[in-house]
Amino acid sequence: MLEDINAKEGAIHMQITDIRVRKVDKEGKMKAIVSITVDNEFVIHDIKVIDGDKGLFIAMTSKKTIDGEYRDIAHPINSDTRERMQQKIIEAYIAAEE
Repeated sequence: MLEDINAKEGAIHMQITDIRVRKVDKEGKMKAIVSITVDNEFVIHDIKVIDGDKGLFIAMTSKKTIDGEYRDIAHPINSDTRERMQQKIIEAYIAAEE
């Protein structure tokens, strides 16, 4: 379940070393809130697992700005890394459902 996440060949290897899933029991599109640990050194809390029109996806930790918009606090820099993170988080969510 926990594998290297590489943006490109030769890039520094980032590993998700822990995933903690907290399922949301109320009705709605948000299904879980997840915390991940990266390289046993850095934690990102409050990643949301959302059930959207095209299936499950993740929404990164965000905060509401003064003008009412939401901005990510921490996020992957490229789409390849985001897809790999999303895959691992959704796999952990599905495993927690079983």
